[in-house]
Amino acid sequence: MSKDLFDKFQAVIDQYSRLPADAADPFAVRMDEVLSQTEAVIDGQKTILAGTNNYMGMTFDADAIEAARQALTDFGTGTTGSRVLNGTYSGHQELEDALRDFYGTKHAMVFSTGYQANLGILSTVVGRGDYVIIDADSHASIYDACAMGTADILRFRHNDAADLDKRLGRLPEEAGKLVVVEGIYSMLGDRAPLKEIVAVTKKHGAAIAVDEAHSMGFCGDKGRGLAEQLGVEDQVDFIIGTFSKSVGTVGGFCVSNHPKFEVLRLVCRPYMFTASLPPSVVASAKVAIGKLRHGSNLKDALWDNATKLHAGLKAAGFRLGTKSAESPIAAIILDDTEQVTRFWSALLRAGVYVNMALPPATPQGLFLLRCSVCASHTPEQIERILTLFEEVAKKLGVALSETLPSDADAKTKETQPKSDAAAATA
Repeated sequence: MSKDLFDKFQAVIDQYSRLPADAADPFAVRMDEVLSQTEAVIDGQKTILAGTNNYMGMTFDADAIEAARQALTDFGTGTTGSRVLNGTYSGHQELEDALRDFYGTKHAMVFSTGYQANLGILSTVVGRGDYVIIDADSHASIYDACAMGTADILRFRHNDAADLDKRLGRLPEEAGKLVVVEGIYSMLGDRAPLKEIVAVTKKHGAAIAVDEAHSMGFCGDKGRGLAEQLGVEDQVDFIIGTFSKSVGTVGGFCVSNHPKFEVLRLVCRPYMFTASLPPSVVASAKVAIGKLRHGSNLKDALWDNATKLHAGLKAAGFRLGTKSAESPIAAIILDDTEQVTRFWSALLRAGVYVNMALPPATPQGLFLLRCSVCASHTPEQIERILTLFEEVAKKLGVALSETLPSDADAKTKETQPKSDAAAATA
């Protein structure tokens, strides 16, 4: 008899079965009604949303909603075709124009998801005989892009420019090379040392792609991401992003100044062989991107919330993934699967939703509760989140201290590829 094709998933099945039976299922949350950017009804209870990546609160922007409504009326619910067939409407081209204007680049290419943007660009730009060199803590979509492509894959230690330098130095000088990093990493919320990484990349004559999914909208004067904030945009070859965070909808994109970039529309399979975004989505995305350009008040509110949440958790004695608020993400480190599941479940029952992340989706086998704040959170909501974290910790007997973990404790030096669970949480 042939082996069961599902045997390879047994470790995941076993881990899932070990979740506490009396706790809520962290992978089966259902939102019955979304009330605003920061509140929803979950299992009949009004709940503060503190884990949605809705950084700039664009999901309920009145102008974006009206633009989507008008596009539904004018163009219908979908395109039923890919961008290279019948799936390019005026709105798709207008959205790419808006991205070119926002980033100040010559080229912009919109994908149906952020996942597909990474999958498409990274699996296409480098090929057989080339090398792709990625940060060990890269998102699942980056790992999957490498698996889909034909280039040789190397990893360097997380946020370690010296290790990147060493690995690039071992490669053939004449080979094509692409370094891939993220501006902000979605699990711990830590930033890449982008200046140093770009300098090392260019020293070895390699190209670099930066995934700004978790930094678009609030990093840099114009909200273009960490590359803008650190002044290295002109040295980055490809900026990849998503509409599912700060833009408040769904979709992905890549912008670039490479003179041959447009050929990707004819050779990039994840772009060519999937249906294009619905007209309502591209209409709302275009409006939201326009608002990000002039969203200084939103940025200020977001950073204020992020700083207050991080400082409050730190003062309470929780172990955090970063020593200060490097992003809107606050990652709380707990001891094991049972503790993190019970803590997450108790928070949800008390009226706060956060993300729960387990190995292998997390760096270095960490067990995380991952919060992500929104510009729309009120001071009262931030205080409520902090109060409930402390109350749950006391109820469950979670030991708190004023000592934060060292960088070596909180950040991975070498990790394994992430599972599909990472994509859901990140």
